[in-house]
Amino acid sequence: MDLGLTGKVAVITGGSDGIGKAAAASMAAEGAKVAIVARTQAKLDEAVADIKKESGSDDVIGISTDVRNEDSVKAMIAAVTGKWGRLDILVNNAGTSSASRLEDMTNDQLTDDLQLKVFGAVYCMRAALPHLRKSPAAAVVNTTTPGGKASGPGSQPTSLSRAAGISLTKAWSKEFAPENIRVNTVCVGVLKSGQHRNRWEAANAKDPSYSLEDHWKIVGKNVPMGRIGEASEAGDAIAFLCSERASYITGASLNVDGGTSPVV
Repeated sequence: MDLGLTGKVAVITGGSDGIGKAAAASMAAEGAKVAIVARTQAKLDEAVADIKKESGSDDVIGISTDVRNEDSVKAMIAAVTGKWGRLDILVNNAGTSSASRLEDMTNDQLTDDLQLKVFGAVYCMRAALPHLRKSPAAAVVNTTTPGGKASGPGSQPTSLSRAAGISLTKAWSKEFAPENIRVNTVCVGVLKSGQHRNRWEAANAKDPSYSLEDHWKIVGKNVPMGRIGEASEAGDAIAFLCSERASYITGASLNVDGGTSPVV
């Protein structure tokens, strides 16, 4: 299926690993020009090389940006539009898991999580909006989690910030629908990612017999489909929502979680 992404320009935050990197590879393979964004340039450079090899596209760049800093975000958007002359797609994917119970959660933990996931998305949308308005078919996807819909114990602050992301998705979809800017969210469950690999490495250092495959089986054991998801499964869903094939979908949330969420 041709997704109709050829020539479109996309910015993907949190793009050096996991879901963001997978979404970038999927879009690049479909002919989009892709800018991936993260804080560490060395990781971005490695990811750009991987995405180019996987997708066969040379139109992939990495821009070191701290989405918690609005001036940094503005400079990044200016660099992208200065290079390619347009912006059609924004994927707000920056964020890491942070979970604790109320009595253990610090103010700094809460502030840092909201700054990265909520303020970061707001800063990116503000900076991108003037350019998205010029696009004939603009699309925004916010990465959130099923916990933003149905929070479990000890899931804050991530469940709180992801609930805010879902709320922003619905509000923005209604605000910008008259301008043909679509806004959706993917609620992502447990996937293979750098975060989980880091946890495996720590466990493997203590017990060398504990393999990565053992880790994936344990992490995915409570998923109804019986396995942990691949980052590409979320990346492909994001690419679809940003494409012409999803031209009548806005304000929607799509669970990409192997059936884990207790709500639709």
